[in-house]
Amino acid sequence: MKALVTGGGGFLGGALVRLLLSKGAQVRVLARGDYPELKALGVECIQGSVADEDASGRACLDRDTVFHVAAKVGMWGRYEDFYDANVLGTANLLAAAKASGAARFIFTSTPSVIYPGGGRDVSGWNESAPYPAKYDSFYAETKARAERLVLKANATHFSTVSLRPHLVWGPGRDHMIATIIERGRAGRLRRIGDFNKLIDVTYIDDAANAHWLAAAKLCPGAACAGKAYFISQGDPRPNWDVVNLILAAAGGQPVTKTLSYAAARAAAAAMETLWRLARARTEPPLTLFVLQQLTTAHWFDISAARRDLGYCPGIRIEEGMRRLAEWLKHNTR
Repeated sequence: MKALVTGGGGFLGGALVRLLLSKGAQVRVLARGDYPELKALGVECIQGSVADEDASGRACLDRDTVFHVAAKVGMWGRYEDFYDANVLGTANLLAAAKASGAARFIFTSTPSVIYPGGGRDVSGWNESAPYPAKYDSFYAETKARAERLVLKANATHFSTVSLRPHLVWGPGRDHMIATIIERGRAGRLRRIGDFNKLIDVTYIDDAANAHWLAAAKLCPGAACAGKAYFISQGDPRPNWDVVNLILAAAGGQPVTKTLSYAAARAAAAAMETLWRLARARTEPPLTLFVLQQLTTAHWFDISAARRDLGYCPGIRIEEGMRRLAEWLKHNTR
């Protein structure tokens, strides 16, 4: 396999690069930063953005498989920035991949593309769930637009698939884990009322393996061609239980302080207003979207991924936490 991985210097992208190398693939990455550690592994690195047509074109030359992992992630920021990275970047890469003769295109999406908002629980939904008419975040909206482009591009000589891993976590440069630990140590985490809804998560190695399995299965007429799949551990847990396991792995204490839903909503609305007035680029400590995520269930049926991709979660949450704790002992956050 001659593979391109966009965002290969990131958390999931880096894990995928290492997995591909272990499988004997020839790997090139397209990333905005410089990553000497990847070059040391024999990875060809092109520095640039997927929003740049020239960079995307150079990156796709002589590649047979494209893994599009790069994205602008977050719950705050300008729509234009999300559009350029997620929609325009995906369109550029699709065009470049097809023009260069690539046969397979694996897109990293998110379950947020079907999240209905409005405080509604998402419990055990499968891929039949429709895209909502309206989105609560620019991230979800632009990722949905990008996913539609990817699935529509599936053709006889160009096979595409979209994966929707949920809350990818584990050892390494994981922004979600780092944020939870930092806020926990600072005493800035609060439970919201008595909400403790079920969520599912995806261990980093399983998320990377799902991409490898999708590439291995993907070909014209394959069951997965032109389709999207939810990816997770298949083991929903109460959300604050997961947070407390992460804090315990870092040697911290569980979250016990509580904020009422009404107070949390008022705080999130006030913060959003202040951040908009200040035209701040940083993300507020709490947004209405994040509040919804903390007070609703969101877990998914992964039966289709098991059936069509041969995906089977290999790491239980407890084992993942043990690995995280071991990594944290030797790495300062």
